[in-house]
Amino acid sequence: MAENEEFTDIRGKPIKLSCQDYSPFCREFTVSSAKLSLVRVMVFTCIVWLLAYAAFYLTQNTAVLSSAIFVTLCGMLLHVHFMKVDHETLLVVGSLGVQLSSTYASGRESTSFIEMSRIKDIVINEAIYMQTIIYYLCILLKDPAEPEGVGSVVPLFQSSKPRLNCLVRVYKSCQEILGQTERS
Repeated sequence: MAENEEFTDIRGKPIKLSCQDYSPFCREFTVSSAKLSLVRVMVFTCIVWLLAYAAFYLTQNTAVLSSAIFVTLCGMLLHVHFMKVDHETLLVVGSLGVQLSSTYASGRESTSFIEMSRIKDIVINEAIYMQTIIYYLCILLKDPAEPEGVGSVVPLFQSSKPRLNCLVRVYKSCQEILGQTERS
């Protein structure tokens, strides 16, 4: 796979897929989204503050301006810390399991791990999203009560939402690792 090849998400925005091989049984995939746009933040802030100033002009109440500044700043902080994901990482270690990580614009990182013994398969699934059919990569987890059944589904790359061509690259590589693990 070509390093750092460019792809797009379901909205047509550019994303980047990076693949790092550590061994034949260990591979890391990182999908990076566009950074937070300073221009969009400034435009949004200006619009909110202009509307607040207009309300202040009509009401002559300084609490309107203070509230607008406070709400805008809190909203931006919450968006950067909890909503805006810079990149998502999938680390597949054939003998151990899969680690999922999301790094937010604020630097906060969220990580989870799924043991290989709980994984039934990694597949590309389809869904209807905003009157469009989209594809997403997901991990099928075994049902503890019925070993041949699927207990739950863990979707991957939920924030970046890559298109099918990007998902196929990751899927083929994951299947390669899972196949080597089964043979070992």
